[in-house]
Amino acid sequence: MRRVVWVLGLGLGVTALGALYVSRPAPAPSPPIPIPISGDAPRDAGAPEAGSKATNDAAAEASGEGPREEMDVDDSVPDTLEAQRAQLFRRMGRYYPPQQLDAVKRIFAESKLIGQGNPKPTQHPMKRSECLARREAAGHLAPAHPRCGHPNMVPVYARGPLAARQLADGGDLPEAGVSALSAVPSSAETATVCIDQFEFPNIACEYPVVYARASEADRICKAVGKRLCDAHEWEGACAGSLRPLEVEYAFGDRRMLMQWFSNRYNEKVWAYGSEKDHKKCATGSFKNKKCGSGSWSECGSNTYPTGSFPECVSPFGVYDQHGNAAEHMNMPLAPEELASRGGLGETEMKGSWFIFDSFEAHPDDCRYRAPAWHATRVDAADSHRNFHLGFRCCADVR
Repeated sequence: MRRVVWVLGLGLGVTALGALYVSRPAPAPSPPIPIPISGDAPRDAGAPEAGSKATNDAAAEASGEGPREEMDVDDSVPDTLEAQRAQLFRRMGRYYPPQQLDAVKRIFAESKLIGQGNPKPTQHPMKRSECLARREAAGHLAPAHPRCGHPNMVPVYARGPLAARQLADGGDLPEAGVSALSAVPSSAETATVCIDQFEFPNIACEYPVVYARASEADRICKAVGKRLCDAHEWEGACAGSLRPLEVEYAFGDRRMLMQWFSNRYNEKVWAYGSEKDHKKCATGSFKNKKCGSGSWSECGSNTYPTGSFPECVSPFGVYDQHGNAAEHMNMPLAPEELASRGGLGETEMKGSWFIFDSFEAHPDDCRYRAPAWHATRVDAADSHRNFHLGFRCCADVR
């Protein structure tokens, strides 16, 4: 079947592939993944109990999380990029060792734009203190996990049976089943990858860093002992289960075709459940009136503090994978380009951003693969950046 569709795709071109996507019905959705109630992430038997402040404090201490959220209230908004960065670095200093923070500062210093948006046009719709109050009121928040060894990170692994119906190239799953595919850890204790719970700087109720190129995001993640996430890791963290590589990538095929198969066959699920609801996430902000071309001078990064919407959380406890800032990650087109294997591929942007409740520019379900917008190599000096594009990091654990 795969080669029939491949030939058809080559013959008809990109436009016909798009039409084929629209005209052929999608398979019935998989059973809904259990979702958290008010931010309480489902857990396996070995995961720490979410809930009381005392329990979360214990998890924080075990994971090296650092200061509790309520200790860091500062609603001031600097009016220059230099002052904004200084404020950000002061707060990061409570969570990152001096050597790591110094490395991050050097990367920021090389850029005229990296920060939390141009202070002049930026108008954040929510204060940090409001975010902290909302999180406190939610009562049950997903804690960090000690396996990760970093503040505010959670492990990602396979939860439950494989829901996929096809391989990434459109072929059928092997008759031998999952055992014939790449092994995927199935518990927090055996997980080999962790992901930031919040958009960088990965601190609850801080505004996300934007205007970083993919190459700069990669360098920043490495500076703090992590790396850029592979696309399937981010998707699995959002959808609630990590899947075998053969289901995620058709290595050797064209990216456009791999994207088409992924969007055609993958179940539609959001971090918070099986039904789309933008209001659960940080999507109700606005775009400045003069912001047309995405310019630095006219486009404010009108983001929310990270984690402001406690229900916008994945089954693993990852916040803001819909809304707030879109996110950079690595799209491997060959096995050696997996960031988890020390490589880098092409750029990929995922998630949605802060105006999606009023302007839904594209689908934002967890496993949606976007067209290769602004695609370059991740490490390209001219890789993309903009006012609503941020990132989060992943970390390998053994």
